Amino acid sequence: MISMVMMSIGVYARMMKHAEAAMACLAVDPAIMLLVVGVLMFFITFCGCVGSLRENICLLQTFCIFLTLIFILQLAAGILGFIFSDKAQNKVKTVINKAIVHYRDDIDLQNLIDFGQKEFSCCGGIAYTEWTKNQYFNCTPDNPSQERCSVPFSCCLLSKVESVVNTMCGHRMQEQSFSDAGKFIHTEGCIDKLVNWIHGNLFLLGGIALGLAIPQLVGILLSQILINQIKDQIELQNYNLRHRSDPWQ
Repeated sequence: MISMVMMSIGVYARMMKHAEAAMACLAVDPAIMLLVVGVLMFFITFCGCVGSLRENICLLQTFCIFLTLIFILQLAAGILGFIFSDKAQNKVKTVINKAIVHYRDDIDLQNLIDFGQKEFSCCGGIAYTEWTKNQYFNCTPDNPSQERCSVPFSCCLLSKVESVVNTMCGHRMQEQSFSDAGKFIHTEGCIDKLVNWIHGNLFLLGGIALGLAIPQLVGILLSQILINQIKDQIELQNYNLRHRSDPWQ
């Protein structure tokens, strides 16, 4: 049911987008990610559910194999990400740069970036000046956009004492130095903030990883037990049929 809800949300989000914008940023589209995860979850859970209800060995083995592959991939990703942290960081930087380029093309992506920048109190990938990679915030003199050299509102330092929120606080901030811009916006990049957050929450992440791994291991174990029980029942039935037709019995 959860996977079907995820697929429905993903399909609805894709259908609501303009065709040009939807095709421009497939690699960083949250709707596509949600749809892919939903389809994969539905296929795996369907095999496990129907296989156990119908006692179908083929479906149960498919369920077990996919769970094992996902567990191995998660384990390998965690180990490789820890060993090759620099390469993983470069990969994250590439994804964030693509997201910055397509910031205005996809409302879902825009909301996701805004949420990340507000949550981590950061701006851009390495620094706030990376927003020049977006065509609307590009800082070249020939850029006709009124947002030239600006940064999104999610980069701004929000004051609780102000009765009226200044939504234009990021205007022309790329032209300012780090010290001057730091009075109005977050100047530190989101990659460094993300790395610092991961280092400071290793026990939390380890607990989440363990919480995801235990149900997978339990599912693999139970599916193998059920497969062995079904095979034993089949062998017992075949044994009874052979001896029932034995003329010497």
